[in-house]
Amino acid sequence: MKGSVRIGVVGAGYLGSIHAEIFSRLSNVKLVGVADINPIVGQAVANQYGAAFMNDGRELINKVDAVTIAVPTSSHREVSESFLAAGIPVMLEKPIAHTIQDAESIVKVAELNRCLLQIGHQERFNAGVIRLHEELKGPRFIEVHRLGQFVERATDVDVVTDLMIHDIDIVLSLVEAELSYVSAVGAKIVTDHVDIANARLEFSDGAIANVTASRVSAKKFRRIRTFSDTGYLGLNFEDQQIDVARPGHRPPGGGFAQILSDTIRVEPTSPLDAELVHFVDCVRRGNTPLVTGAVGLRALRVAHQVREKIEHSLYTVS
Repeated sequence: MKGSVRIGVVGAGYLGSIHAEIFSRLSNVKLVGVADINPIVGQAVANQYGAAFMNDGRELINKVDAVTIAVPTSSHREVSESFLAAGIPVMLEKPIAHTIQDAESIVKVAELNRCLLQIGHQERFNAGVIRLHEELKGPRFIEVHRLGQFVERATDVDVVTDLMIHDIDIVLSLVEAELSYVSAVGAKIVTDHVDIANARLEFSDGAIANVTASRVSAKKFRRIRTFSDTGYLGLNFEDQQIDVARPGHRPPGGGFAQILSDTIRVEPTSPLDAELVHFVDCVRRGNTPLVTGAVGLRALRVAHQVREKIEHSLYTVS
């Protein structure tokens, strides 16, 4: 594709407004329009970033080369399929859909129309996560904590869908073996949905992942620790640096190898910026995105398994 990629943003809420801001400053990108059912919110974002406003996202279909969709999850299928059926590449915010049925339909429409579909698991574009993929070989145990303070945004869904799904997706990308068993527990602390959850994911090669997510913690803490036969790697999602502990050479004549500690210095990047740059590049070059619809569907399937286990445990206790 030559010239600027014409982009539209559907959904001008918290994430959609950030998408609009990023697209407005990317080179070789033209933010054509912003659509939202709330004209006050949508018009304000459109005006701020020099784009046209549409009340109905479908008005963008004949005006753009691609769209990013950041509407409520329950509307993902209805909104995204309109563009995919028209052959317009879509960057759809995570999770791919609210239900497995909706997610399967979205993926099918994209495949039938041979249309690019990228799902917004932005942590995959965290520079530390990318480096972790390069460094980690054959993980045996993974521990992830994603803890945050309570905010009213996104409380219409549980913490598994809101936060944990990021780490489910990362774990699935790090472990090559098939998932064989899921167990999980959770609790409703502030909202009517589960606010804190822990899941244990077991894989066919013996690898295990322990994933915890909370939106009712006193402070923000986001970290992944990995253990393998070659040592320990610990990534702080915030500063994107990786702590390392690996065995050195065994001393002559026997004995134990010295444990060598170090830090892998990673140049931090904005994951969301990198994600949208990747999307535009895939649109321009016709490449397959890192996080396809199928990848998003797999993460959603596991998230649903976690939710079902939690619901069962809550029902059993009650």
